[in-house]
Amino acid sequence: MLLTLVVGVSTLWLAATGQLILYIHPRYVVFTVVMIAIGMVLSLGVLALAPMRDEHDHDDPDEEARAASLRPRRTRRGRVAARGTAVVAGATVTVAVAVALVALPPATLTSATAGQRDVNSSTAALKGTSVVDAEAASSDAYASFSVLDWAGLLRQTSDLAFYEGKTADVTGFVVPAGDEEDVFYVSRFVITCCAVDAQPVGVPVQLDDWRSELQPDEWVTVSGGFRTNPSSTSSDPVAVVPDSLEKVGQPSDPYLY
Repeated sequence: MLLTLVVGVSTLWLAATGQLILYIHPRYVVFTVVMIAIGMVLSLGVLALAPMRDEHDHDDPDEEARAASLRPRRTRRGRVAARGTAVVAGATVTVAVAVALVALPPATLTSATAGQRDVNSSTAALKGTSVVDAEAASSDAYASFSVLDWAGLLRQTSDLAFYEGKTADVTGFVVPAGDEEDVFYVSRFVITCCAVDAQPVGVPVQLDDWRSELQPDEWVTVSGGFRTNPSSTSSDPVAVVPDSLEKVGQPSDPYLY
């Protein structure tokens, strides 16, 4: 019950500070807050009724004493030891969770997670703007395309004629493209439900010796056109060649939905 209260207070704090979206889709925030509040009320009710239940259990001390005398001593000692172990374990878990929730600041998923889940490996996450729709889009529409939009288009076609005259202007965090020295991804995580199902998508950027300027997980805004990727080992035949690259702070809402 105490663990439920600790998690509940932490969740409500995250919701109040606008940081709960670092863990779940925004559409589930209200539902989560309501369910957490209900759970906390029920936990408080159980804790409030616990002394009354214990008092009721000990209404007849003579009967309890007789029952205890009939149980083997070893059994009684074993049960006492088991209860003590359970109490210590429960208290340890509660304290550990409380310390973790307070001491560890909320944080987004990192390039390490993106590497583990493989950037652009999820076909479902890349479903969005189609090549047909993009061909009919205006220049203003292209300017508003996100990392997800461009990553989906790059997945659909590598025809340079399609990208002729189009400029990508995207913001995301730096993810290494394997062992490539001159290519990295401007990446974002796409969330369907929560951070557990987050899928990384990214736009490949060709920049000579990029590691001398950038570090993984740094947030950048890149603007540039598309060119054939000169890397013979890269899995991305087309990449953005930046006309401008600026380091920026992490946005308040770092995920895409």
